[in-house]
Amino acid sequence: MSMLRAGLHGARWIDPEYYHLTLRFIGDVDGATARDFTEALGELVAAPFTVKLNGLDSFGGKKPRTIFACVAPSPELEALQHAHDGAARVAGLAPERRKFTPHVTVARLRGTRPDAVAAYLQNAGLISETFTVKRFVLYSSRNSVGGGPYVVEAAYDLDDEEVDYGDDYYGGYEFDHPPLFGIDP
Repeated sequence: MSMLRAGLHGARWIDPEYYHLTLRFIGDVDGATARDFTEALGELVAAPFTVKLNGLDSFGGKKPRTIFACVAPSPELEALQHAHDGAARVAGLAPERRKFTPHVTVARLRGTRPDAVAAYLQNAGLISETFTVKRFVLYSSRNSVGGGPYVVEAAYDLDDEEVDYGDDYYGGYEFDHPPLFGIDP
């Protein structure tokens, strides 16, 4: 993806060591909530799975603010994201209201014309080989230029045992219904 880091005026490219896929953003929280969330994440059960990057897109519509690599949908990734939302709820955090759009941010934009973004996206292709996700991490971040710096607060290995990702699987947390777009039904 680092070969894509050119050719767009107003783009602030994310340093490659800070590329990541956010499963659940929790924002600024107090120490007790952070501890509860960290512990709840440790209770998640999931097996390693594969993901693939599949194209580039932008967020922001007529005022583009971000270029990102799209992550191909997968039931395992969605289940892990639902489990993260469940862990946040266990820690007392409000449900996420935004629809989960799996992506890896490549650049943040400032003052970039929509037609320039459209031309960039049309000319820059991205399709990756699949790669195996074997762990997830809990990051904290500090405000800075270039994305990050991110600090790994905790890391969680995915188990090699077989996990049933049926319709009612939420990473070890049981809910009557899945959280839909972060709003309990």
